[in-house]
Amino acid sequence: MSLLGIDVGTTGCKAVIFDRSGEIIAAEYEEHPLIHPKQGWVELDPNLIFFNIKNIIKKALQKTDKDKIKALAISCQGEAVIPVDKEGNALYNAIVTFDNRTEEQFEFWKKGLGKKALFEITGMPLNPMYSINKIMWLKKHRRDIFKKTSGFLCFEDFIQMKFGVTPKISYSLAARTSAFDIVKKEWSKVILAEANINSEMLAAPRPSAEPIGEIDSGVADEIGLPHGVMVSTGGHDQACGAFGAGIINESVAMNAAGTSDAITVMLNKPYLNEIMLENNYPCAPYVIPDKYTALTFNLTGGLLLKWYRDTFCYEEGELAKKSGTNIYKIIDNKIYDKPVDVFILPHFVGSGTPTLDANSKGIIIGLDIETDKSRLSRAVLESNAYDLKLNMEKIESMGIRIKKIIAIGGGAKSPVWLQIKANVLNKSINILQNNEAASLGAALLAGISIGEYKNFEEAVECTVKPKSEFIPDSYMADEYEKRYDIYKTIYSTNKYLLHKISKLGS
Repeated sequence: MSLLGIDVGTTGCKAVIFDRSGEIIAAEYEEHPLIHPKQGWVELDPNLIFFNIKNIIKKALQKTDKDKIKALAISCQGEAVIPVDKEGNALYNAIVTFDNRTEEQFEFWKKGLGKKALFEITGMPLNPMYSINKIMWLKKHRRDIFKKTSGFLCFEDFIQMKFGVTPKISYSLAARTSAFDIVKKEWSKVILAEANINSEMLAAPRPSAEPIGEIDSGVADEIGLPHGVMVSTGGHDQACGAFGAGIINESVAMNAAGTSDAITVMLNKPYLNEIMLENNYPCAPYVIPDKYTALTFNLTGGLLLKWYRDTFCYEEGELAKKSGTNIYKIIDNKIYDKPVDVFILPHFVGSGTPTLDANSKGIIIGLDIETDKSRLSRAVLESNAYDLKLNMEKIESMGIRIKKIIAIGGGAKSPVWLQIKANVLNKSINILQNNEAASLGAALLAGISIGEYKNFEEAVECTVKPKSEFIPDSYMADEYEKRYDIYKTIYSTNKYLLHKISKLGS
């Protein structure tokens, strides 16, 4: 028996086939380009993504016995939304998280319902990023599209539909629309009435790990899957990643270092307090019934590293091609070996939590004549670690004591970055034998849905295995504490100028 986990990220998609013990049988990945029709607009082509998903499943199946696959589920990015017609055809590109066209809709909620009422219903801090704002923008500015639209789908339910089943959106992903009542676990009548959107245009919300139908036989034949594979509800990628990393109690946090650099903690109840509200921490249903998550995030974790790679590391790229070595490993090998006095404010697509400021910009500060590429490389990694510390301090101020951090994602493949994080946070960072936590989380949800695991705890116990631990160095931790005191003032000191710069492009 094997299970298929599909992970749809902002810059790529992945298909991973696991056995019952969580061992990877086969895995394939495909990047997809971000589309920028106008300055500040960011989109993805949903048809290309589904094409890529079919292609990577085909490739993965060539490495295994396809007849053993019994179920699949999808882990995916939040916020991105796709209008579809009655036949399920995408009518417009998916508008992704950090697209900035919805400032008008943000002001609508700010002046109307207000951030406190919005947060108490949806668990989402007031921000332009959420799906409901993108839907409202399409309704106002693309009436031609809206008139043809039968429904608005996120990537989980869009792909389900393409697989030939009636789409259902998991609670954890539905929350990322900011139109979902996280306590009642239904589309919010209040939010949808304010937005003037009919709930029938949205997929029915369901718990994670629920079977929703078998993949269409024609689609299965095209991909190479056997008939009868069950499609199950998955979840938001951070929630799936946390589950795939074994997060089943409040004292363990997951650090997902992918396109964004995020911390997810599990909560035993919804936290809708002032600390969560004022620091813009979303609270959403978890993939485990009656549990919730708090999420902190820096929007440019891996995205900042990718920008640095593409902008400054041509020589490393050429060396990687010639030697067959991963470019990030080459960058790590050349990195400066001590904390640097160069700081990067990683707000290259606006800030994440706690400020959640779409009009902020990136800063590189502390440059001098000795600043070289090795120091810049280290500053990129340190800046994300400082941002994590900023958020973790605030989460712990609510009485949640994080004793252990489990790191997943592309960033968890870098021992250099993991040690920097351990030193900056002054906490141990653990990595797992299987680094594909989001895909594993989705696959486990599929397994639970068909009874392969009797519950969520058994699924984790069978599959999540520790690999190694990065212990903070006390001297380095002290050095970073001095620099962190500087880092946490950079945004507030420069906010006025950053907003003036942001307006230049409007």
